[in-house]
Amino acid sequence: MDALYTAVATATHGRDGRAVTSDGKLDLGLSAPVELGGNGEGTNPEQLFAAGYAACFGSALGLVGRTAKVDVSEAAVTAEVGIGKQGEGFALAVTLRVELPDTVDQETGRKLVEQAHQVCPYSNATRGNIQVELVIE
Repeated sequence: MDALYTAVATATHGRDGRAVTSDGKLDLGLSAPVELGGNGEGTNPEQLFAAGYAACFGSALGLVGRTAKVDVSEAAVTAEVGIGKQGEGFALAVTLRVELPDTVDQETGRKLVEQAHQVCPYSNATRGNIQVELVIE
């Protein structure tokens, strides 16, 4: 793959540190969620992954919608990223909730969401690695 763009971010002190992008546009404190024993005062990696996946999937949906000449510009994607124990370590699971405009019928919507799942870089990166559930609302 020839990268068209490369994002660069540095995190220090793990879940209780700070994450900063090389351009300085993202600079935020990190903390583990209360559910994982943290103070919950900062952002956590699962929230960042959820935000990135939701935005990326929305763009992929827009691409396949334009190709199919179906207006999905008002669609909303919510990514739920769960973390839990798996064996000796931890694993992630994702639910993508896609709210399509009322003008898109259920069959067309399902087809577009499934196509977006084949195009989205986050979906391609996670395929076969973590459970990803697609829910159309």
